[in-house]
Amino acid sequence: MRLQGAIFVVLPHLGPILVWLFTNNQMFGWCKGPRMLSWCLPHKVLLLIWTTTHSVMGYASYLVWNDLGGGFGRPLALPLGLYAVQLTISWMVLVLFFTAHSAGLVLLHLLLLYGLVVSTALIWHPINKLASLLLLPYLAWLTVTTAITYHLWKDSLYPEHQPQPTGEASD
Repeated sequence: MRLQGAIFVVLPHLGPILVWLFTNNQMFGWCKGPRMLSWCLPHKVLLLIWTTTHSVMGYASYLVWNDLGGGFGRPLALPLGLYAVQLTISWMVLVLFFTAHSAGLVLLHLLLLYGLVVSTALIWHPINKLASLLLLPYLAWLTVTTAITYHLWKDSLYPEHQPQPTGEASD
């Protein structure tokens, strides 16, 4: 893999790194405190999943770029343009989730993102089947993320259904 391959693998991580820096390192604050939700994954697990899925997605984009001859010519406009929009929406979801704290708005963006990832996989399939298949772990992660966000949104609409604080036994 050439230097370009490494750039494609690192590119999906730029958004989360910038969001992390601009949110004062509080990306995981919603899983702390007295109302911690029982389904919150440990930070190390989240980072491992995030790093893996985004690195694989970046490598898949490199495969498509390489199979279409590299550079930035016309044949790359749709497959990598759609991917660029997908990355942008993905980064926007992080900003909305960790700064706006609006689960409903995040949910709408996640549904849009899900459609973009499926579209990207379908566009990539004739170009490079492996690249298309490499998007499946990201789709699985988006499914989990969307389900979690849906529950956060639902809980914000019906506060009486929110989970009780953990750590203390009640009588």
